[in-house]
Amino acid sequence: MNAYAPILVLGALGAGFAIFSVVMAALIGPKRYNRAKLEAYECGIEPTPQPAGGGRFPIKYYLTAMLFIVFDIEIVFLYPWAVTFDALGLFGLVEMLLFVLTVFVAYAYVWRRGGLEWD
Repeated sequence: MNAYAPILVLGALGAGFAIFSVVMAALIGPKRYNRAKLEAYECGIEPTPQPAGGGRFPIKYYLTAMLFIVFDIEIVFLYPWAVTFDALGLFGLVEMLLFVLTVFVAYAYVWRRGGLEWD
């Protein structure tokens, strides 16, 4: 149990700080409400009335999510490779070049198809 004590203390400190911050912001923070603050956040798209059963989301949301996942996964693989670069040698360099080339092909495809244009 002694090995987990610092982790538990750190978790308790983090939770305590988070709760303290939220409570203090609610108590002493400014309360200037206006129309813009009360509107729903729509990522820059003007809010429109939705049908009762929900509505369709623009495909841009899904393209953005997939692009994020592609580049996030690339970083997840690049960081450990960079840490162990000396130990991997030429084999590791060639494999990472192939991986980055594959990701670049996906990036070029999305760029060519207009997935990076924000209309």
